[in-house]
Amino acid sequence: MYQVPGRLATTVPENSIRFLGHATHSHDEPHLVYVASGSARLTIDGEQVCLDAQESVWLAPGVPHSARYSPGSLVLGPMLSPSTLPPEPVHRLGRVVALTTVMTAILGAAPSTPEEIQVFRTALDDVLTRLSGPYFALPTPTHPVAASVARELAHSAESLDQIAARHGISGRHLQRLFVAETGIAFRQWRVRARLNVAIGHLRAGRSLTRAAHAAGYETASGLRKALAREVGVDVDDVRV
Repeated sequence: MYQVPGRLATTVPENSIRFLGHATHSHDEPHLVYVASGSARLTIDGEQVCLDAQESVWLAPGVPHSARYSPGSLVLGPMLSPSTLPPEPVHRLGRVVALTTVMTAILGAAPSTPEEIQVFRTALDDVLTRLSGPYFALPTPTHPVAASVARELAHSAESLDQIAARHGISGRHLQRLFVAETGIAFRQWRVRARLNVAIGHLRAGRSLTRAAHAAGYETASGLRKALAREVGVDVDDVRV
């Protein structure tokens, strides 16, 4: 990998950390660390996080972190709007196509004025906000039994009748509760809850097989088929 000569990497001092890394510090605003090329090894709140090209980590305000980059790397660290908070203090992202698109635009446009920077910050906010929530918005039932079932559905391998019997009701009654309270059939609600789990793992950079297993699918192909059947998309399409 080609390494940017030191005299070039440090010509603009405030941007030298993009090539060289930095010591431990934190920020008052949410922060994104994005590897445009090469790789980075970060220490975040005492934990090691390794990122490859086009991967990133989304940090909450006040999270201490330091960074070391492999030779030839280029890493960007844009600040985000105060309301663009990650779902957890340290939220690792895999390769997100929409995020790479915005970061590439930032590299090319090189915004410098507050007005220019805000345009790109808003674009990043939009992408990350979509990533922070579930892929499928699922209404939560309020009936005590249906609500209890909903909390376990994404991780349960039991059949409808088994789940219903354990909660002391019939399968037919449980199906009626879900339709009445969510407007979604029990089977579809369950499939989408499982897919939300899988997609969350995929967006965090985990493998297709690991995401499938986390959502209760025996194989990666089972997850692919469920996505295609439910929404007609492939795995790469749900990474945003």
